[in-house]
Amino acid sequence: MKITRQKHAKKHLGFFRNNFGVREPYQILLDGTFCQAALRGRIQLREQLPRYLMAETQLCTTRCVLKELETLGKDLYGAKLIAQKCQVRNCPHFKNAVSGSECLLSMVEEGNPHHYFVATQDQNLSVKVKKQPGVPLLFIIQNTMVLDKPSSKTIAFVKSVESGQLVSVHEKQSIKQLKEEQGLVKNPEQRRTKKRKKTSGPNPLSCLKKKKKAQGTQPSASEKKRKRKRIRNRSTSKALSEQQITEG
Repeated sequence: MKITRQKHAKKHLGFFRNNFGVREPYQILLDGTFCQAALRGRIQLREQLPRYLMAETQLCTTRCVLKELETLGKDLYGAKLIAQKCQVRNCPHFKNAVSGSECLLSMVEEGNPHHYFVATQDQNLSVKVKKQPGVPLLFIIQNTMVLDKPSSKTIAFVKSVESGQLVSVHEKQSIKQLKEEQGLVKNPEQRRTKKRKKTSGPNPLSCLKKKKKAQGTQPSASEKKRKRKRIRNRSTSKALSEQQITEG
C-alpha cells in the first residue's frame, strides 16, 4: 500500500514538475486543520513528508494562520506549536489579518509563481485551490498523507498550453530568462545600477559679464617707474644734443 502511494505521488510530482516548473525543495504551506490532523494521527511531518515525496521539503505557514490558531484557544494549542516551528512566508495581509484559508488561497493565486503546495483538511479551501491551475494539494486521510491528483482545471490548463492557446507562468519565466541571456531584454538590476547622465547646462562662471576697468584709477607703482625712466631718458638725450651744438 505504501509503495502504491509513493508511485502515485511520484507520477503527480512529475506532472507538476514538467508542466509548472515545481522544483525541490518543495514548499508546503500548512494551515491549522492540517497541523491538527497530523497531531491526532501522530504524524512526524518533518520526517515523513520528505520520505513520502522522495525529496527535500520546507514546511511553511503564514502570519494569518498563526494568528487564527492563537485566537482559537487551548483546543488547537498543539496545532499552534507545530505551525510555530514552520518557516513563516510573507503574505499581503501584514496590517489586517484574514482567515487562514483566505490567506493560503491568496498565496497561490495568479499562477502560483512560488510553486507552493497547499496542505489542508478544509474542504472549502480544497475546492478553491483545485480551481487554481498548478497547485499541488496535500491532505491526511486515515492517518496517512496523500498528494491529490492534478485537478480537472489544472489538466485543462495544460492542454490549452500544449495546443498553443495559453502560455504558462513557467514558460513565461523561461522565455524571459532566455531573452535576458541573449541580450534582447535588459536585466532590471542593470537598469537600476545604470545612472542617467544629467543634462549639463553652461558654466555659470562663463555667463558672468566681464568687469570693465574703472575710469580714473590711479596708476600702479610699476607704471609710475616706467614713466620716470622715460622722462630721464628724454632729459639726457636733450642734454647731449645741446652739448654737441655748442661744441660745433
